[in-house]
Amino acid sequence: MRVSSKGQVTIPRDLRELVGIEPNSEVVFTVEDGRLMLSAKNSPEAIQERVRLAGLLKTLEALEGTGAADIDADALMHMTRDR
Repeated sequence: MRVSSKGQVTIPRDLRELVGIEPNSEVVFTVEDGRLMLSAKNSPEAIQERVRLAGLLKTLEALEGTGAADIDADALMHMTRDR
């Protein structure tokens, strides 16, 4: 495949069908280990990742402000590593 002067590439039909990219659908580009990855924005995997991220953010929000402010990082490391 060649990249056009406008940076465009034609994705072969069989590859689009394989990953669920339909005409006029949105795609997401990510970089993993120096490789450019393309996926359908609303693929089951992408939706699952968004749900997992939302759960993580909700958990972090619930934990905000619950730590003991008088314990510094060194004391915490000692408490958790030297059991």
